[in-house]
Amino acid sequence: MLHNLRSNYENVHPCHTVRQCILSCYIKNTHNNIMQKLQSVNKIEDEVTKDTLLSIVSDKYCRTILEAIMDKSKSATEVSAETKTPISTVYRRIQTLYDNKLIRTSGTITDDGKKLFLYKSKIKGIQSTFISGQIEVKLILNN
Repeated sequence: MLHNLRSNYENVHPCHTVRQCILSCYIKNTHNNIMQKLQSVNKIEDEVTKDTLLSIVSDKYCRTILEAIMDKSKSATEVSAETKTPISTVYRRIQTLYDNKLIRTSGTITDDGKKLFLYKSKIKGIQSTFISGQIEVKLILNN
């Protein structure tokens, strides 16, 4: 197998050894993984948006809802039952999250003709730092 790897790699870079090939591939893969992680963070520049996001994350119901819909799309009824949050509160907070582009919606029509909306979080988390009077807010995107 190493012979095949070396033969394949030497066709492109005849001066490199198998060790250099493996190291080069490792570095490239590590770099790609780091770049993917960097691309999944969105730094917020607008001060009003920062304040809004911090207000949202300080609300226990918004946090609970975001956590409930982080990995799987769910209906408002499912979120309400799972989190033991009143349905009216769930709908109000979902509207707030949607208005601030923190969740995505998808819809379908059930067999009995009713509209069913599902909600999924666009974010995995929010990072904030406050240093020397400056606040930095980053959204960790949910891929």
